[in-house]
Amino acid sequence: MTDPFEDRVLSLNGPATDIVPVTPSDTVNLGRVAVALYVETGGALSLVTQAGETRSVTVADNSFLPVAVRRVNASGTAAVGIHALMVG
Repeated sequence: MTDPFEDRVLSLNGPATDIVPVTPSDTVNLGRVAVALYVETGGALSLVTQAGETRSVTVADNSFLPVAVRRVNASGTAAVGIHALMVG
């Protein structure tokens, strides 16, 4: 199989190189900062941004949230099926 991304320089403009399931936690950060989140079932979402700020948003089903995220907090998060989009 050929890989159209084989010689491509990684970019924050996309595409992501991996998508990882997220287990919300009030203390444990993601393995690396995500470039965005994908949420299967919407609801409240509490997160810590790359800038270190805690933010709360409400998202709809099948939403993409294009913000750099360090952690998805368990407290304040009702959304489920959360996935982190990663680059690199």
